[in-house]
Amino acid sequence: MQNITEAHRYIDNAKEILRDKAQKDDKYYKDPKYVKMAGNTAYNGVLVALDGLLGVKKKGRKSLEWYKEELGKLDKKIGNAFSIVYNTLHLDMGYDGLLSVKIANIGFEEAEVIINWVEAKQEVTIH
Repeated sequence: MQNITEAHRYIDNAKEILRDKAQKDDKYYKDPKYVKMAGNTAYNGVLVALDGLLGVKKKGRKSLEWYKEELGKLDKKIGNAFSIVYNTLHLDMGYDGLLSVKIANIGFEEAEVIINWVEAKQEVTIH
């Protein structure tokens, strides 16, 4: 369950980056540099959780298609959440620096759904 603790730490760090550095102004952030940093941090947190569940041991990342295929074998709905996380946290925030607070919140909500799902799956496996 170390991966779950680590995944939550990534999410907390990403939220802290947005809160302390991205300069929220009503419905938008002002600084795309920190939005990018937060998006990538949160997305990596999701991957840490998934890697623990899926048994990824080596350095480096599997492809997006690999994650989608593996998740599809376990739960199609979680695959939808992963697509949202990929698009919002990784692409919209991490690459594009999209300044929307609403989009960031959606990405974080779906990230938490995935991490909590992984945690529940691992608890079932342990018991």
